[in-house]
Amino acid sequence: MMFNRRSIFSFVAIAGWTAAAAFAQPTTTSTLTRQFSFPPIGLAPTETAQITVINMASNPTNGNAASCTGAMTFMSVPTNGSAGSVIGSATNFTVTAGANASAKLSGGGLFAARQEIRGTVTLTLSAATAAPCSLSIVLETYDTGTGATHAWLNGGTLAGLSPGPGR
Repeated sequence: MMFNRRSIFSFVAIAGWTAAAAFAQPTTTSTLTRQFSFPPIGLAPTETAQITVINMASNPTNGNAASCTGAMTFMSVPTNGSAGSVIGSATNFTVTAGANASAKLSGGGLFAARQEIRGTVTLTLSAATAAPCSLSIVLETYDTGTGATHAWLNGGTLAGLSPGPGR
């Protein structure tokens, strides 16, 4: 069989395009992150703020057990173009079906006067676990001494299955 320059060039060009197309295929995402931010809420030195998350997902009959993983954070309210900053440190959680976790921020010792804060919940879904998750979230403030609730904010639900191939 005889090859000329044109046929060799065509072969090399087609092989190159095929290799480039193979590398350009979409990749699967190993994690998916969702975040919810509560609106600003006032916190006095005599109050405590608390974020609570509950995994409302049921365990499936087949597959991995329900599980939600993430973090709860309290932030200062942005002012003059700043993004705000984390108050304290994030509280990490992993909650299974029907389980809950909480993060608390006490105004006492942090603030001399009432301050505006906000809470955030970050949910991280992993392809490694492929677990169902339906995270119900709430933020409340209450009197640190008596426990009387002052404010209650429903954050709704962050939900989903962990990302799998092609998601």
